[in-house]
Amino acid sequence: MKNTDRATLRPAIHYGWVILVTGLGVMFACLGLGRFALGMLLPEMGEALSLSYGQMGLISTANFVGYMVSVIFAGRISNSFGPRMTISAGLAVVSISMCLIWFANSLPVILPLYFFTGVGSGLANIPMMGLVAGWFAEHWRGRAAGFMLAGNGLGIVFSGLLVPLLITRLAGQGWRFAWLILGGAVLGVAALAAVTLRSSPAQVKQQPMGAEQTKNNQPVTDHGSSRTSALNKADISKLVQLGLVYSLFGATYSVYATFIVTSLVNERGFSNHNAGLFWSIVGIISLISGPYAGYISDRLGRYPALAIIYAQFSVAHLLALTGLPTICLYLSIAAFGLSLWGIPSVIAATVADLVGPLRASSAFGFVTIFFGAGQVVGPALAGFLAEATGLFDTAFVICAVLTTTAAIASVRLNKKNRKVKP
Repeated sequence: MKNTDRATLRPAIHYGWVILVTGLGVMFACLGLGRFALGMLLPEMGEALSLSYGQMGLISTANFVGYMVSVIFAGRISNSFGPRMTISAGLAVVSISMCLIWFANSLPVILPLYFFTGVGSGLANIPMMGLVAGWFAEHWRGRAAGFMLAGNGLGIVFSGLLVPLLITRLAGQGWRFAWLILGGAVLGVAALAAVTLRSSPAQVKQQPMGAEQTKNNQPVTDHGSSRTSALNKADISKLVQLGLVYSLFGATYSVYATFIVTSLVNERGFSNHNAGLFWSIVGIISLISGPYAGYISDRLGRYPALAIIYAQFSVAHLLALTGLPTICLYLSIAAFGLSLWGIPSVIAATVADLVGPLRASSAFGFVTIFFGAGQVVGPALAGFLAEATGLFDTAFVICAVLTTTAAIASVRLNKKNRKVKP
């Protein structure tokens, strides 16, 4: 009897925490390093290889094209081979392609390699975002996704500190060693994911985390949790609307993330070291952006949270204009960091709410196609606009207009969804 009581009373760590921490590492690797380190590497890499702004934009676009291609199939691949294998394999692709950039001496070599970095990022990110939804009850999903996306911010901090150090100590070759070291770090996370990830709470004989914490102490029943994997016309209509809003995030954040460091170095005269510190500040502030967005979306609703965060993005882009006082640059970076992972975390929670956790991975992959399309257009257009005008100001103003449009659209979607509820 005593043994039974002890077993009953003994506190156990829910495996959802293991999934969440591993997901944090996956985001750190596939996006934090695989995508957001590029902004730190571009100034030195562009100088070493004599790249124009337009060509720098094409490097970023190649990554986003690879990402968009992979998200079309990521859900199906995950359903066929399981999320653990898909995520681990995706991270391995990211690692190998990043390490191979070490040997690159021209743009035609870099473009296909960074394309495959994008492919691997999509194969890791999409299943991970879908997987975490099934491990948490509906009223915890926003916060869980937000916490996990803080891994992206850790990647920004890591690259913002490491890359300038390597560039300073390894003159002319620092950016090459950076690609190699970052690729090695991604491989370590791939191994971690292969060991720790599990497809669902049922595999470890648990319920979704937070399912028992309702007012009546009854398990939470997720909307759509028993649905099949196929999406019907009503689902697709809602997801298309959400995807269009998400596409504006892809088109705008990617411009700031790709070119803000280049703007600091080339337009404001910052050293690589100081620009790296600024980029690290973005990463540090962004650590709270996901949890912050998840919290307000769980409390205020998904669409109101999207509107608030998009408004913050508008402020960030406008305050980055070169003619403004330096204090505006600090405020811009703070606003961008506070907003950065908010949109993806809220979108992921909204998708799971709409279609249920069983279909979250495929549905998130669907809306991410829109996001990916925005990413493809944004940096390339911004690079060519900067070449034509000599500054990134025009691109930042356009981004502010687009994010304001997304905020208004989110408010309208909130009203529309409230009307259709019984």
